[in-house]
Amino acid sequence: MAASTIVQMPALYPAQHAALYSNARYVAVEGSTKSGKTQGTLVWQFGRVLSDVGVHWWIAPVYSQARIAYRRALRDLIPRELVARSSETALEIELVNGAVWQFRSAEKPDNLYGEDVRSAVIDEASRCRDDSWHAVRSTLTATRGPIRAIGNVRGRGNWHYQMSRRAEAGEPDHHYARLTAWDAVAGGVIRREEVEDARRVLPDAVFRELYLCEPSDDGGNPFGVDAIAACVGVLSDAAPVVWGLDYARVHDWTVLVGLDARGHVCRFERWQSDPSVTIARVVEAVGRVPGYFDATGPGDFLVEALRVAGTAMRPVVYTAQRKQDLMDGLAVAIQQRKIAIPDGVLRSEIESFEYALKGRRLTFSAPSGAHDDCVNALALAWSAACDFRAMHVERRSGGGGGSGAVPSSRGWGGSVAI
Repeated sequence: MAASTIVQMPALYPAQHAALYSNARYVAVEGSTKSGKTQGTLVWQFGRVLSDVGVHWWIAPVYSQARIAYRRALRDLIPRELVARSSETALEIELVNGAVWQFRSAEKPDNLYGEDVRSAVIDEASRCRDDSWHAVRSTLTATRGPIRAIGNVRGRGNWHYQMSRRAEAGEPDHHYARLTAWDAVAGGVIRREEVEDARRVLPDAVFRELYLCEPSDDGGNPFGVDAIAACVGVLSDAAPVVWGLDYARVHDWTVLVGLDARGHVCRFERWQSDPSVTIARVVEAVGRVPGYFDATGPGDFLVEALRVAGTAMRPVVYTAQRKQDLMDGLAVAIQQRKIAIPDGVLRSEIESFEYALKGRRLTFSAPSGAHDDCVNALALAWSAACDFRAMHVERRSGGGGGSGAVPSSRGWGGSVAI
């Protein structure tokens, strides 16, 4: 490194600095969203890269998150004259002192074995699998390098929560810190009004996890683990009155869910095949019973195929808000026990769902590497069931009469904005 180069490190607010700059080898930080845990840890590891020649790892749950940290380090931290080489493809920065800072994905734990690493940061640690943590820990065996594991609180069932509790209890060579939204307000990172607004608009359990670092018993699940368990029952033998279809993308599953007149799952099919076989199977199953299907990916192909076949299935093109509305509706149905689901893969997918805060919007999704086809199909079927009830009520109030049964598929032709 050039002797004339002076590196001015960004200032950290007191709680941020105290959380990360410990002599302990293992530091577990549970941090509020936007509390500065990522920025602070980038600063901490940059100091290690400057002083300890070798390989240093920043690990994030998925490649896209690792790339964000790589770009921030290159743009905001490292003076250009200290960069010997950088590669956005490899997410790697080599400094003129010979140190190498690599930004890695935890998606494939087997790729995290084998190299001696001088320091490691595990970002969004509560969203990384146990296998990833085991692999990262093994890479520091020879060097005895320090580890910083940072992340939001996501229930109690993940390795980061357990590590945090051991550190909090005083396990040797461990340090624990919590950075809440109020710490970030005091440090000038976020505004008090933003936190108060989040308190008003978010569910209490979500706010407490994401802003106050207080774990819920649902592991970040937006539906509620106890509520899901209360909805589990046997597969109904009644006839379906609505369908929900999630059509397979490249590596996904096609899932078809039928609900009976009580809102109980009565048909559940899940398969992988070529498009022609899939279309034929869907057409045979649904007949003229109406429902919704996700047309976001396959688009006109699927819409036209189901229309030509004479089905009463309607397309739904997902937007962020539309998907949010579907999941909100399913969450209410589960929490109010208006729906019944069979045990097995459908229940497992629902239980694995998690929430995340993007900007000021709460989003629902499957964990990285997991599927959400079953949940999407169920949410579409429930949305169709709710819309049918509305149509039935409108007919009766208009003097059209009715038997109380779910309406037939007549009148479902054409397109509709939903």
